[in-house]
Amino acid sequence: MLYEILSILAPVFICAFIGYLWVKLQQPFDSAFATQLIVYVSTPCLIFSTFMEVEIDKEAFLNLMLAAFMTTMTFGLIAWPILKALKIDLHAFLPSQMFPNCGNMGLPLCMLAFGEEGLALGLTYFTVNVFFHFSIGMSISAGHISFKTLLRNPIFITIFITMLMVFNDIKAPAWIYNSTEILGGISIPLMLIALGVSLAQFKISSLKLSLSLSLFRLGLGFIVSVLIAELLGLEGASRGVLILQSTMPIAVFSYLFAAQNKRRPEEVAGTVVLSTLISFITLPFLLLYLLA
Repeated sequence: MLYEILSILAPVFICAFIGYLWVKLQQPFDSAFATQLIVYVSTPCLIFSTFMEVEIDKEAFLNLMLAAFMTTMTFGLIAWPILKALKIDLHAFLPSQMFPNCGNMGLPLCMLAFGEEGLALGLTYFTVNVFFHFSIGMSISAGHISFKTLLRNPIFITIFITMLMVFNDIKAPAWIYNSTEILGGISIPLMLIALGVSLAQFKISSLKLSLSLSLFRLGLGFIVSVLIAELLGLEGASRGVLILQSTMPIAVFSYLFAAQNKRRPEEVAGTVVLSTLISFITLPFLLLYLLA
């Protein structure tokens, strides 16, 4: 079991460390280009090629979409009054508690822990998470919402087209599938390298606040997802993916939105770094629990 867990975690740590070391060695890395490439090209291709290849049970797909929606809303409903009572800036820190890093970290772990089915289910959770992060999350951070930005997001367009094809049993031509498979293949390593780059660039400006919010995010994610998995009767890979994705650290996008809207970005960056570092310690125990 320990060797199995090591085989899951090692690729994640190695890829992230390459990104971290790259920055520390003062090598150039265009984070803006990498982010655009991930959002506009590689991730849509990964979604399309994965769902075209993996025969996922439609009921399992819909159940996980529901579970992802329920966990995201529950995170917000619990975190909002607590942060408000503690007089912590909601615009800056509420999105960080609602939206785990289910892309950069979550997708590789889902694939390594649960195979191609896990990747498909992980992408399902990721899609729901991104939808709400780019709508509710952006509106909380900015104070308003841009539906034009939301509807133009290629991830949403891709998932809509892909689901139409999946639910109508339409197969993509080989040349389209092969092209998207190659382009989608760069997503996971690039996400992890970009995560390592972010960890090298961000700094912890307020240790007490960052530590408190990091522990709260990880603990909230685990408890809520376990309860919702029980409530919906999820089993096997569906249960594992829900809990794994929900217990990821704070998403890098929370920092990007905070920086864009000048919502205490240095402190939000600190929560991203610290929650990720803590998750490196908690992940072996989480995987041991899920794979036992």
